[in-house]
Amino acid sequence: MINVDGLSLTIDKALLVMEKGETVKLDPEAKKRVQVNRDYLEKRLAGDEVIYGINTGFGHLSRISISPNESDVLQRNLLLSHAAGFGPDLEESAVRGVMLLRANALALGNSGVRPGVIEQIIGFLNHKIHPRIPAQGSVGASGDLAPLAHMSLALIGEGEVYFQGQIMPSSEAMEKTGLKPLQLKAKEGLALINGTQVMAALGILGLARGWRLIQQADVIAALSWEGLRGLGDAFDPLIQRARPHPGQQNVAQNLRKLIEGSENLTDNMEDKVQDAYTLRCIPQVHGASRNALEHLQEILLCEINSATDNPLIFHEEDRIISGGNFHGQPLALPLDYVGMALAEIGNFSERRIERLVNPALSGLPPFLVENSGLNSGYMVIQYTAASLVSENKVLAGPASIDSIPTSANQEDHVSMGTIAARKLDQINTNLAGILAIEALCACQAVELAGISRLGRGTEKMYNYLREKVPHLNTDRQLSTEIQVVAELLREGNILQILEEARCGLE
Repeated sequence: MINVDGLSLTIDKALLVMEKGETVKLDPEAKKRVQVNRDYLEKRLAGDEVIYGINTGFGHLSRISISPNESDVLQRNLLLSHAAGFGPDLEESAVRGVMLLRANALALGNSGVRPGVIEQIIGFLNHKIHPRIPAQGSVGASGDLAPLAHMSLALIGEGEVYFQGQIMPSSEAMEKTGLKPLQLKAKEGLALINGTQVMAALGILGLARGWRLIQQADVIAALSWEGLRGLGDAFDPLIQRARPHPGQQNVAQNLRKLIEGSENLTDNMEDKVQDAYTLRCIPQVHGASRNALEHLQEILLCEINSATDNPLIFHEEDRIISGGNFHGQPLALPLDYVGMALAEIGNFSERRIERLVNPALSGLPPFLVENSGLNSGYMVIQYTAASLVSENKVLAGPASIDSIPTSANQEDHVSMGTIAARKLDQINTNLAGILAIEALCACQAVELAGISRLGRGTEKMYNYLREKVPHLNTDRQLSTEIQVVAELLREGNILQILEEARCGLE
């Protein structure tokens, strides 16, 4: 069970809730802290002061006063009006992440909600009631308003949810589980939808999936290195020490582990003194992309333990402050950066694919098949890789440099961070396909090159893949095989196999 306290959530814990369905509880000390801030807010509300979003309208309408007897209606209307999303629903793991991160942000206490609001979100998580949240509609600035409004509607018994394999009204799912619709009080509707939790949840998934792929990219690149009879000098620790970027050092160390024992480390290579960049520069290129993922991980860890709504309550300082913690720019920039970093891994991989299938570059049979001419072999899967790479180049164009003002120009700069996070998922999907194609070509190249002794890590990858996909003797349909290997890469099971073989990767 994951403890929600607003302070100590990690990405690994979040993934347990998101991908494994782990249950959640509200920390007792956090519950006290939340109640203290709520009591303070209600005391302030008893006076005549104007507080944004509590006794005023929202955004451009903040100049309009709302009477105390209409405060609860204001919060309900906020959810109804802002539930204006579009497009396909977010996947279940993302929805669980959105709920978990919103509960954790509220648990800090600065949002001024009652503990029962957080407990309602936790009840949905633990009963596996998942609101239908359209993926599109957030500009990532005044929080992820539209998608969070869809999440929040379910808490009050409105909207639809996924429950027990069906789509049904939220009220029906609550009735089946004994939950009661939440009755919103002052500030609570605004606190629920004013935050960056959608882009953060999608960012966590994109980061986790990207890490699995980027680690396996090292293994697949090493297997291509085997098939192309590469030189190991470029991975020497001395070279990495002379340019000690952490990602570069980690990749070079991975490569040395993977190719340890390979015949390529002992054979006479008098015919060449260095390899092409896509073999020689694997540590530098893969390492640079790893550095980007490390940066996003650092940003996400801060963001998921932050209060990101407005206004914020500070009872000890006797202040209620209107600010801009809901703005998604801190996430938007690194999310775009990671999209570019992962797209580059695919770009680099595709050039090795070309090197493998091109006889002028590989010294192997054309398109890695015997009796070429009659057989086209792996000719067209390189086209597929090129197509996926080109699509990723388009997707890697940054969303964060765009802005369209909203709310009658009150919200005059927005981050588009949720778009950056959504693009990242498709980039990862395409990258899995590109790496799957390289893996198929590398296995074939190793066999055609007649290599008798692979490295201790590359041998594990080769055997793992050959259990699923046989050698290509004559032409056959390849689409299914690409899909099979791409799914294996998305699951990342080879990483555990390497760990057990004492060849674990950084």
